[in-house]
Amino acid sequence: MRMYNDAELAQILDKNIFRKISDAADSLGVECYVVGGFVRDIFLGRPSNDIDVVVVGSGIAVATELKKRLGRRARLSVFRNFGTAQVKLPALSDKEQPVEVEFVGARKESYSHDSRKPVVEDGTLEDDQNRRDFTINALAICLNKARFGELVDPFDGIYDMEDGIIRTPLDPDITFSDDPLRMLRCVRFSAQLKFNIEEDTFDALRRNAHRLSIISGERIQEELNKIIMTDKPSRGMYDLYRAGLLQHILPELCMLDMVETRNGKSHKNNFYHTLEVLDNVAADKENSLWLRWSAILHDIGKPKSKRWDNAAGWTFHNHNYIGARMVPQIFRRIKLPLDGKMKFVQKMVDLHMRPIVIADEEVTDSAVRRLINDADDDIDSLMTLCEADVTSKNEVRKARFRDNFRLVREKLAKLKEDDYKRKLQPVIDGNEIMRIFGLKPSREVGELKKCLKNAVLDNSVPNEREPLMQLLMEKAREMGLPIVNSI
Repeated sequence: MRMYNDAELAQILDKNIFRKISDAADSLGVECYVVGGFVRDIFLGRPSNDIDVVVVGSGIAVATELKKRLGRRARLSVFRNFGTAQVKLPALSDKEQPVEVEFVGARKESYSHDSRKPVVEDGTLEDDQNRRDFTINALAICLNKARFGELVDPFDGIYDMEDGIIRTPLDPDITFSDDPLRMLRCVRFSAQLKFNIEEDTFDALRRNAHRLSIISGERIQEELNKIIMTDKPSRGMYDLYRAGLLQHILPELCMLDMVETRNGKSHKNNFYHTLEVLDNVAADKENSLWLRWSAILHDIGKPKSKRWDNAAGWTFHNHNYIGARMVPQIFRRIKLPLDGKMKFVQKMVDLHMRPIVIADEEVTDSAVRRLINDADDDIDSLMTLCEADVTSKNEVRKARFRDNFRLVREKLAKLKEDDYKRKLQPVIDGNEIMRIFGLKPSREVGELKKCLKNAVLDNSVPNEREPLMQLLMEKAREMGLPIVNSI
């Protein structure tokens, strides 16, 4: 982290937009400061387009004056119920970035126990900094001409950034109890910035975890998704767990943290295994949020499916199927989308064992064809998840899986090149089967279709009309079905 003096900060802020804000505030005779994340990110060397300005007075008045000075190019939006305003300045060329500035009057807040919506009153800059969530977000730089570039840092947020610490400005119990969403933001900032949560602050997370009950699912999943999309999401997920927060969000995942031993045989701790799989998926930063969710949920069916077998030891038969059925209730509870994204996660959870089974046995064309048919366009995502799922400490076994996964991918590539996927649906469909045998949709039609499909997938019969029709007739005779209409 680089340290700056006031003169250097003034030079960094010596841009048209900040000088215009300065002139607008001075013309109205009010104090004006750029605050929060934008200031923090100057010191951390991170790009930031979120400019928040606090006015000791009316933020709406300064925003309105700024709009006059910027002219028609700028757009002003006023939110009088909240006492805020926004000025947007579009980019005029590819070399420019659009600018968006949020204005608010300095304020102090008080909270009731059952709501995170505060009672707001006008306040001083000190009041406004006192209400900030963390010391690194409580920095302010003056924009008035007489003090342009002067840093106001009452809680030593600069030194916390130097030390890599997340800490609340005031008593953390009050900070988190007032607005419990700050607890998730605490973990999120720690994960994003790779900072440590200061000890007293972390203890307050534990004491106030139950307060998450007043936060909406929408706000929870918004912060949770940001944690999941960090470079090493296991860090944030583990902090949520040890702080007692994850237990209120994803109890199904927390239930994986157990190891049971019987007759000297133990199963692995599936919670820590899941975090390892999540990090493996996240190693490819292009992977989607929903593939990462698939990694998080891929083993959630194990507690319900766990059984002891005297011969085999611990088993988790059908945990993939059970887990896939649990996905909708989890998505619904924390307000994740119940659309194709949820269906993708369900599919990944349901199918995640298939490539591993193939890779643990002889890699046959038939098995790979079936996998393509079931995974469809999501086959590459499924392979990524399954390769990430190999976390064995046995290096010989892990190497064998890697080699077999390579064979699976080679066969997938070959079948794609041959456009084989197009040929997986038999050329004789259910409608024709019903016409030939005078049937309505029924078990018999399903059985005949399955016979043809299995033959195509196994490559035992060419996907051509004549040989498939011959097979269809043989199967129909076995079932005692007469031909009603001509072929």
